[in-house]
Amino acid sequence: MSLISLAVAAILFGVGTYLILQRALSRIIIGLGLVSHGANLLIVLGGGFGGVPPILSDGVDPAAVADPLPQAMVLTAIVITFGVTALLLALALRSYLLTGTDEVEDDPEDRRVAREVHPVVEPDPDEDMHEVVA
Repeated sequence: MSLISLAVAAILFGVGTYLILQRALSRIIIGLGLVSHGANLLIVLGGGFGGVPPILSDGVDPAAVADPLPQAMVLTAIVITFGVTALLLALALRSYLLTGTDEVEDDPEDRRVAREVHPVVEPDPDEDMHEVVA
């Protein structure tokens, strides 16, 4: 494996993760694409070095043939990523048309449920906070 290719995959994963954690849908979609490209690159790198085409003939050593499985997996991943990206773009367009922005807002229902599960304990103003109990 090439160290440069591994570094590129790591950069794709890092930048993609950073963008996925943003609040704008457009950045989330771009981040998902970058993470997908990083995963595809790692799959191709995991396939090892190339060899002769995977069409066996009489004079070819089977050990010298390139493994077609990583290429098939990457092709499948590209098609799936294309479908997911198209769906996310349609959702982002619909969200933009309804709200006028592509920002993801906090869900009030999620915040209400979180408050019920983990209630905020208000400090008692009469209690001395600086008192150390031994």
